[in-house]
Amino acid sequence: GSGWGWLGFDVKTGRIEAATCPNQDPLQATTGLVPLLGIDVWEHAYYVDYRNVRPNYVNAIWDIINWKTVEERLVAAQK
Repeated sequence: GSGWGWLGFDVKTGRIEAATCPNQDPLQATTGLVPLLGIDVWEHAYYVDYRNVRPNYVNAIWDIINWKTVEERLVAAQK
């Protein structure tokens, strides 16, 4: 399906969780998780470069994630 894949922080449990949201549903408003990393898996995000091969797009994402920014978001969420 279409939507977003997320890595989020649960303030209540202190745990990092993976989540998905359909459409443009916001992570925090729908799950309570603070967003750390989001991956847009709507076709518009990858079609030009990957055509209809979404797994190749998702695999390539890992090469460009700015983990320092993800870490900064986690530290901020933990305060």
